[in-house]
Amino acid sequence: MHKTIQRADSTMKKEQIMQKKKMLGKWMIVLAFFLAELFLYTMCRVNYTETGFRISLEKQNQKRLKAYRESLAIEYERLLSPERIAHIARTKLKLKIPEPEQVIYMEM
Repeated sequence: MHKTIQRADSTMKKEQIMQKKKMLGKWMIVLAFFLAELFLYTMCRVNYTETGFRISLEKQNQKRLKAYRESLAIEYERLLSPERIAHIARTKLKLKIPEPEQVIYMEM
């Protein structure tokens, strides 16, 4: 009878150990799932932050390029002004307005 009780206790202990192993396995799967989810969330968050940073840099670059384009447009208009061209023609090229008798009209 004593051996029967020992065998029953031994069988119960084995079943308890197996149940604990099964529970531990389930908990390990749940833990692995949550760790994977945490890793994916962190990856997405880092990607989101980096994208926001790149967008901010590109907006700054766009503002800088717009200001540069505006300054180029002003410079272009300044270079095309008739007063400037007339001044250069008189001073550097030594040109002057032609006399009426110097003008030749052509027929078409």
